Amino acid sequence: MSFAIDLPQDGVFVGRARTPDRAHPVVVAVRGSEIVDITARAAPTVRDLCELEDPTAYVAGAEGRSLGSLSEIAANSVAARTDPSRPFLLSPVDLQAVKASGVTFVVSLLERVIEEQARGDPGKAEAIRADIAGLIGDDLSTLKPGSPEAMAIKSKLIERGAWSQYLEVGIGPDAEIFTKCQPMASVGFGADVGLHPVSTWNNPEPEVAVIAASDGRIVGATLGNDVNLRDVEGRSALLLGKAKDNNASASLGPFIRLFDAGYSLADVKQAIVGLRVEGEDGFVLEGESSMAEISRSPEELVAAAMGDHHQYPDGMVLYLGTMFAPVKDRGEAGKGFTHKTGDIVTISSERLGALVNRVELSTGCPAWRYSASHLMRDLAGAGLI
Repeated sequence: MSFAIDLPQDGVFVGRARTPDRAHPVVVAVRGSEIVDITARAAPTVRDLCELEDPTAYVAGAEGRSLGSLSEIAANSVAARTDPSRPFLLSPVDLQAVKASGVTFVVSLLERVIEEQARGDPGKAEAIRADIAGLIGDDLSTLKPGSPEAMAIKSKLIERGAWSQYLEVGIGPDAEIFTKCQPMASVGFGADVGLHPVSTWNNPEPEVAVIAASDGRIVGATLGNDVNLRDVEGRSALLLGKAKDNNASASLGPFIRLFDAGYSLADVKQAIVGLRVEGEDGFVLEGESSMAEISRSPEELVAAAMGDHHQYPDGMVLYLGTMFAPVKDRGEAGKGFTHKTGDIVTISSERLGALVNRVELSTGCPAWRYSASHLMRDLAGAGLI
């Protein structure tokens, strides 16, 4: 099973790494086949870099020291074989708030309704899927949230007694925005991603995530795995925190691709995001999401999360949601997909590279012990702030 990072040859990529000679994580840039440490007082964190007026120009002109080849550092970032005496990658964000959008692809809306109505029981999913699809159809790809057409479907479902909180945020006027994890708690390329041990029905969520500065400017994009516990969230939406925010349950990377003349938000909107799950049992699941089918634009989602009503002084990374909800049976017919520990999850997009992680229980992943307070002390100790 492969842990290839698959970065394109062009683009401005930044991220974070651990090195044996620094107490603090370092800010890195990809230059050709090398990874270069560009940590400096002008931008000692990725948050500071993204707050600059022109982050791309800053990275292009930043001096630094080579940490080694991209391929070697990527290989050393795989959790099962990381050598801490050599550099390895971290999540590419640090002090930014980590937020996520839910039910942003109307075409995947039915699976959210099924989760809720099945009350966490995957055995009921197939019958409910057929019933709901028979009522409103299974092609909602042209439906605009909040539109008169969407409200007509809402009325039909209310009459049937089948209205859902997921339908409210999927086709109603307001987007779902939630906290995925705390700043500094996300994991990166090669790390293990965590499942809460109470869950028996769960899945990866392959997504594009955008990085917004504190003034709302979207300055770049990366890939993300919004690990989801379908049984926990299906029992009650009020359990969303338990379903979404656990140790190592938020994966981002491998790097942030900053916007420049060759890559912009327009490219994000046309991206194809691929997913491959490879199990130790020989099971393989593949799928993809097309960002062109998103029902709320990245700009709309960022505006729903931050603005006059809510400020983020350190900026924000926002998962944009997925249209992919795996239904391929893994074992007993009709029970659908769920993870097994040891699964290798690859989320990829041609212009962003590949984010690869192994699935583990959250109790088996490294404990989160390095937070913003530790980072500030270490940067101060190094004379960087």
